[in-house]
Amino acid sequence: MVKKYNRIALGGILALNLIFVNPINSQKKKDKQIQTNYTQYVDPIIGSAGHGHVFVGANVPFGAVQLGPVNIFEGWDWCSGYNYASNTILGFTHTHLSGTGIGDLNDILVLPVSGKVGLTKGTKEDMVNGYGSYFSHKNEVTKPGYYSVLLDKYKIKAELTASERVGFHKYTFEDTNDSHILIDLADGIGWDRPVKTFIKKISETKIEGYRYSTGWASDQRVYFAMEFSEPITNMAVYDSTAVVRGTEGEGLKIKAVLDFKTLKNKQILVKVGISPVSTENASANLKGEIPDWNFDAVVKLADSKWNKELHKVQIKANEKTMKVFYTSLYHTMFAPSIFNDANGDYRGTDKKVYEKANFTNYTTFSLWDTYRGLHPLYTITQPEKINDIVKSFLAIYEQQGRLPVWHLMGNETNTMNGNHSIAVIVDAYLKGYRDYDTNLAYEAIKKTAMQTRDGMYYVQKLEYIPADKLLESVGNALEYAIDDYCIALMAKSLNKTDDYNYFTKRANLYKQYFDKETTFMRGKLTNGNWRTPFNPLSSAHRKDDYVEGNAWQYTWLVPQDPYGLIELFGSEEKFIAKLDSLFLLTDKVEGEDVSPDISGLIGQYAHGNEPNHHIPYLYAYVGQPWKTAKLIREIDDKFYSVKPDGLCGNEDLGQMSAWYILSSMGFYSVNPANGVYVLGSPLVNTAVIHHTKDVSFTINAINNSASNIYIQKAEYNGKPYTKSYITHEMIVKGGELKLYMGDKPSTTWGVKKEDRPQ
Repeated sequence: MVKKYNRIALGGILALNLIFVNPINSQKKKDKQIQTNYTQYVDPIIGSAGHGHVFVGANVPFGAVQLGPVNIFEGWDWCSGYNYASNTILGFTHTHLSGTGIGDLNDILVLPVSGKVGLTKGTKEDMVNGYGSYFSHKNEVTKPGYYSVLLDKYKIKAELTASERVGFHKYTFEDTNDSHILIDLADGIGWDRPVKTFIKKISETKIEGYRYSTGWASDQRVYFAMEFSEPITNMAVYDSTAVVRGTEGEGLKIKAVLDFKTLKNKQILVKVGISPVSTENASANLKGEIPDWNFDAVVKLADSKWNKELHKVQIKANEKTMKVFYTSLYHTMFAPSIFNDANGDYRGTDKKVYEKANFTNYTTFSLWDTYRGLHPLYTITQPEKINDIVKSFLAIYEQQGRLPVWHLMGNETNTMNGNHSIAVIVDAYLKGYRDYDTNLAYEAIKKTAMQTRDGMYYVQKLEYIPADKLLESVGNALEYAIDDYCIALMAKSLNKTDDYNYFTKRANLYKQYFDKETTFMRGKLTNGNWRTPFNPLSSAHRKDDYVEGNAWQYTWLVPQDPYGLIELFGSEEKFIAKLDSLFLLTDKVEGEDVSPDISGLIGQYAHGNEPNHHIPYLYAYVGQPWKTAKLIREIDDKFYSVKPDGLCGNEDLGQMSAWYILSSMGFYSVNPANGVYVLGSPLVNTAVIHHTKDVSFTINAINNSASNIYIQKAEYNGKPYTKSYITHEMIVKGGELKLYMGDKPSTTWGVKKEDRPQ
């Protein structure tokens, strides 16, 4: 593939503009069978306790269906529907979120029952009179694409697997005398509530219906088709607990109880196809993806799909790192999730149905989190999906008039700050992914940046956002500056000089919030004064000038221009002293309403929250890469484990894991859109990145160990390499990077100014 490379200067940083003459459109399927079983290293329970909020259940990479258990809801730490602290299961639902800070979904609850069927949920204290069961983790099995558990109350073994759009259940009863299945279309999780629900018996082995709900996704619509391996001998329909005559019902809280008599092998198999469009499409998805009743074959296929994706990065490391790495890689592929049917149909943000789309439409974009590391990771490991992600953004733009902020099930939730779909598009564009309407992409980027919401009115006038006019003014402004920097890069590439100059000025507005006296980013009032009183340790969740953080953490949120930030401090020495203090400070976060997202603390550095993720790598910009190395090892040791609480904060749809994957291979995307990755300290001994079928990039950490954490020297394709960073170009060209490790900091490697990151 022929490539051209241009350098673009912006804000003191050189950005690498990769123009592929022949852009990557898709990755050909691998013909040879993958031998190594990487799914053996995945433990889906990691991150399910504490604040991790990860999904536990059965799914396939990027699938629309996430089929898993739902516990009795006990608060924020049950955002996914499941937390390892629970011993209750109300049923199994077909959609979940993973690692978010808000709960939603958990659509179409199915529960096998023996004996009396309750119509209201059981409680933690009473599982006798309501539906649901206690369970024990010793009777629970979790693997990629498979979940099973014994429901103690009913003495039923439940097994789950899935394809992209179909959930497959297998229920084994103790006897065949009293077998039922409860379907509850009212039940959701946390913030979700039903608006309209419908169910209808189609035949003795099939039912259909839909669930409309509101919550985080304000207008969510899920259609389903459900087939059973055994005939339904009786079907009772209820709206809440009120009886509905017949075998069809529409209402606010529709439930159905299905009775079964003679069971082969004491088992009932259930297939549930879902669709955002119609029950007809749900049926077609079901027939197309799982046409027969071979449960074990679907489990095997799901495992194969996961193994194929995990195979894209092959590492050699110690046992703990192998397990955390491949579990992390697994977690990065829950979202974005497919949001169109097998025939291409999908429901847009405008609620219109778009038929036979010529791209895979995605939803579930936690962009405030994922633009930092997850999407740059995708440009390395998921090249065949990048163009469709951008096309999904552009479809959303055409339907709602601006690019997505946090999109979920065809809904704009407007959650979190910034316009970070801009960074994702620009990163893709500069790396050569251009199989979409690039003119439309730039139009969408510019129009989105010229909104007036959430303080952007002031940004458009090239002014600071007054702290007395808008909450979270500093957090908003710093995130906007990152996006504006990205727009300037694309404008430069397109020879749009006026736009380049304008957005470069906007990108530099972050400097307006830096108080040189205190050396913190601070809220500034309309009259030009700094907001007082000022306590850099203070956090007031959703009530102050920052976003899930404090001044100590937000002062460093300039990943697009570290050298400009260094200049604000006055010298490298002052910058280093302040950065050292961040990690060494013994004072605690203060405030009556501290954000729960401030977690995973080293000093005031909070690894549990994404705006901090680039900070350890800033030492490379002042010629002290050994300090980065020491911090990477400390973060790994303290905040990533193989236990259920093995994450120190919300997984946030893959960003917490993406940081680990990139960092464990030895580098991280400090700047989210310039194709430069800063080196740190590899946790793996070897990593082979299969960028495409024919292109691989290998990193070998020579003499790597728990004590040999510092890079002494490097070689790239057999030649000395003195830079403390690598480029996207190096990875996509393939080759080998050797990092020679030692137990003492090198006084030469990565120290010279010409060797520091661009």
